[in-house]
Amino acid sequence: MRTMFENRMPRYEILSEDAIATLERGWRRIVSEIGVQFAKPEAVELFAKAGQRTDGETVFLDPEFVMEKVALAPRQFDMQARNPANNVHIGGDQMVFSTVYGPPFVRQGEVRRDATMADFRRFAMLAQSHPELDSGGGVICEPNDAPLDSRHLDMIYALQTLTDKIYMGNVVSGANARDTIEMSSILFGGREEIEKTPVCISLINCNSPLRWDDRMLDAQFEYNRANQPVILTPFLLMGAMSPVSIPAALAQQLAEAFAGIALAQLIRPGCPVVFGSFLSNIDMQSGSPCFGTPESALGLLCTGQLARHYGLPFRTGGGLTSSQTPDAQAGYESLMTLLPTFLAGTNFVMHAAGWLEGGLVSCYEKFMIDIELLRQLQVEFTPLQIDEESLAFGAHEEVGHGGHFLGAAHTMERFRTCFYRPILSSSANFERWTRDGANDAAARAGILVENALDSYELPPLDEAVRAELEHYVTRRRKELGD
Repeated sequence: MRTMFENRMPRYEILSEDAIATLERGWRRIVSEIGVQFAKPEAVELFAKAGQRTDGETVFLDPEFVMEKVALAPRQFDMQARNPANNVHIGGDQMVFSTVYGPPFVRQGEVRRDATMADFRRFAMLAQSHPELDSGGGVICEPNDAPLDSRHLDMIYALQTLTDKIYMGNVVSGANARDTIEMSSILFGGREEIEKTPVCISLINCNSPLRWDDRMLDAQFEYNRANQPVILTPFLLMGAMSPVSIPAALAQQLAEAFAGIALAQLIRPGCPVVFGSFLSNIDMQSGSPCFGTPESALGLLCTGQLARHYGLPFRTGGGLTSSQTPDAQAGYESLMTLLPTFLAGTNFVMHAAGWLEGGLVSCYEKFMIDIELLRQLQVEFTPLQIDEESLAFGAHEEVGHGGHFLGAAHTMERFRTCFYRPILSSSANFERWTRDGANDAAARAGILVENALDSYELPPLDEAVRAELEHYVTRRRKELGD
């Protein structure tokens, strides 16, 4: 049975008690004095009925009220996959890894092009094929060859049939969220079953600064009512959607996330939520978004500490890069984000595999590079076991002075498993590397992609359930006019 990665290493915490208290005062002033905008009348009405002051779409929140609502959110919760071996636990020491999300383009080799539904399926197959990933993903790429109004049906169907892991729901509209919930009910045996233990998790982004828009809110209402978890995420690029200081961005992030969490608890008290963070900065010379920056790493570490302070599971991090190709820049920027992701003990990691070009591109080769990084970091963040046996005193007795341990019994018993074995990295000498084609990491990653797709096995699914899902997709596509 597959097991989730459990990060039992100490957390890397950089905020003092005074710093946390200052940030606390910051978010409290924002929600009470500036307020948060909710572009959905029903949301404003819920806050008004709960005694909060409103002015049009703006809600001025009592910080104590906010804290009361945040306290209703569960500290951790379970999610069921259609293969029980792939069930996940969100919170505590568990880390859930999901694919890249949202790019309209794909890159394979030297070709950058519009994403297609065939690409979406191939990425779903890759997600299924790699145990380092706990989720099939959501919008792994945006299939531009499928009708806009109904493509979400094909995407959810692909995630439900090509993978047997948890998946992410569609959030483009309330109607799309309802379709996700209906299809999930078919897959898991009814609405009651998915409300009992959630099956999909969805990304609800704040239109920063301080505005939750109507489409996101429409989807949030549907998922909260169905008890499906949502990741309430401020989208903060410092210098564009927040001030240019990290503390200011952190205070704004708390204000926006807490406002969204408070709304979730008004919709359905006790429904599961994830405190989301997407925090980086822009290039102050060009205005372009930057990823894998020192500032984003610092913000990530602070976010983890703040989430633990307030008792919330949290999402942040991933393999983020601004690079246009899966090159050295892509590697070091991704590690600059993934390493603090682990140091912070992030509970839900989006964009863990495949992100390229500032999130505009889902890249096949980068997917495998990120899988290699995840494999290495999962080993690095497994606590070292030190006991008498691990000291290998008998090996010293056998080898003696000035010998070598290559043929020692201790080595021969353990050589297959004693060290991490990479799937992508090359340690061949130059002559052998040249004979094998002189492939760099990106080229080797491309070979691994094709091997994984060639060996992909479709996870079993009851044919009656498959037929019911297909019928639903066909019916809804006609109703939507596609």
